[in-house]
Amino acid sequence: MTARHRADLPELLELQALLRLGAPQLERRLLCEVEVDGRPLPVHAYLLGAARADAPAVLFVGGVHGLERIGAEVVIAYLRSLVMRLGWDETLHQQLQSMRLAFVPLLNPGGVWRGTRSNPRGVDLMRNAPVEAREPVPWPLGGQRLSPRLPWYRGARGAPMECESQALCAFVEAELLGRPFTLVLDCHSGFGMNDRLWFPFAHTARPIEHLAELHVLAEMLDRALLHHRYVIEPQSRQYRTHGDLWDHLYLRARAGWPAQPFLPLTLEMGSWLWVKKNPRQMFSRQGIFNPLIEHRQHRVLRRHLGLLDFIGRAAASHARWLPEGALRDHHHQQALARWYRRPMR
Repeated sequence: MTARHRADLPELLELQALLRLGAPQLERRLLCEVEVDGRPLPVHAYLLGAARADAPAVLFVGGVHGLERIGAEVVIAYLRSLVMRLGWDETLHQQLQSMRLAFVPLLNPGGVWRGTRSNPRGVDLMRNAPVEAREPVPWPLGGQRLSPRLPWYRGARGAPMECESQALCAFVEAELLGRPFTLVLDCHSGFGMNDRLWFPFAHTARPIEHLAELHVLAEMLDRALLHHRYVIEPQSRQYRTHGDLWDHLYLRARAGWPAQPFLPLTLEMGSWLWVKKNPRQMFSRQGIFNPLIEHRQHRVLRRHLGLLDFIGRAAASHARWLPEGALRDHHHQQALARWYRRPMR
């Protein structure tokens, strides 16, 4: 791919600069390429830290939906923070000796290029996995196969996953599954007044196997990030969907590596907060999902960096807090009371 093509998206240009600044510690890996309007756009993973299989890992993902550029920008901002600390931060180097940090900042560059939620083929990547909902889903929000001209299109029945979805799944299975502990944070923006942290499942209201671990993690977040505004909950409390990529990968992890916790989280930044402060954003497709005023964008980037840093530290220290035995049973019951014994919205 030529330098001219790399410069077409500011996110790709920024990542190219970070690769140079982070060398040789920062590794880049091509996952796939997508073609949009005759231009090849890459999907890259960036890696830092211990490559050995017995090290815990964190994956940060952004840009799954092309309209939600703020998700990619949050991931890139955190990667930039780490790269700029490589030259002087001894604590960071000690952390990287014992864990793997992975980034897929721009999973859907074609959607970002075109300013669409879907990829260039009209497929919503978060409705694209081979997972069918067990309970009724809202149509078309929960995923539809009628037409790529409508939002939340899953792809044709029986078709393979889109190349971006396949590339992410292959990367997760090769690089992350089977490690002793893995956390994922996938950054999005969505309608709502609150920032939400969702965990699986999206295809069913049934609790996941690692409910106790998620409850401990939620309590740790409450204590470590005082006055945070994240609402932590299973996605099914808001709505259920077909084809969720993280449901698919969690089920793959449970089937192939049942003893190793794999905990995917989705950050849904409440975009109504930005619209409320600047109602004119309602008349812009980008404005509905992203802060358009510069100082508000900077504020969003600052606010979430603490969460991403917490996620990395929690993974690196997992042996200190993962519950076992009677304590695990206790947290499981606490999690059921917190998240599953109230009416669904």
